[in-house]
Amino acid sequence: MLTRKQNELLRFIHERSHDSGVPPSFDEMKIALDLKSKSGIHRLITALEERGFIRRLPNRARAIEILKMPEPLPKPAFSPSVVEGHFGRPRHIPGGVAAREDGKPTMIPVMGRIAAGTPISAIQSRSHSIAVSPDFLAGGGEHYALEVRGDSMIEAGILDGDTVVIRRQDVANTGDIVVALIDDEEATLKRLRRRGSSIALEAANPAFETRVLGPDRVKIQGRLVSLVRRY
Repeated sequence: MLTRKQNELLRFIHERSHDSGVPPSFDEMKIALDLKSKSGIHRLITALEERGFIRRLPNRARAIEILKMPEPLPKPAFSPSVVEGHFGRPRHIPGGVAAREDGKPTMIPVMGRIAAGTPISAIQSRSHSIAVSPDFLAGGGEHYALEVRGDSMIEAGILDGDTVVIRRQDVANTGDIVVALIDDEEATLKRLRRRGSSIALEAANPAFETRVLGPDRVKIQGRLVSLVRRY
């Protein structure tokens, strides 16, 4: 049995090796798993090696061979370009993964972090995938997930550390909770309200002010459809 972090690292190594043909660097692993130092990666790598999931090849940089996976994985559904530019200028969130039609869980990409507070970059790095029941998806269309940071949406039941599942779309109705890209530079998770020709991004926490912006400054990146929480 692997811990959550061990499983996330193994999947990240698998996906990056599949995408680019080479395993990720320790710096890339540290960023993907949101660890503060590479010593944590060393411990995870050692644990995976001791459990027989990987093998490090001597005298070769970035040489990690995956020996087995805890469960069969679908072909990764990410483009290698998604993970470049960590903490750089945010790009529009790319397409996610469509729901399966056979009722089985769907693996959807976790595309980074989204602010429920002061806006931050929506895309930091592709970190891992999560299995989501079709019941958590909004029928057709593509979906992706984001990790929430901040507490501006607590009265809507969205807490710091939650994972939100987003249906990719560029339009939304007033009252929807959306991923909004502001000035092509910052992204946030807020409730959308239309006020005449303006757009209001409304928090669900009285400690935060509503931001009212011109329609040319806001681009909808998706609509919240469900939430995943770990205890």
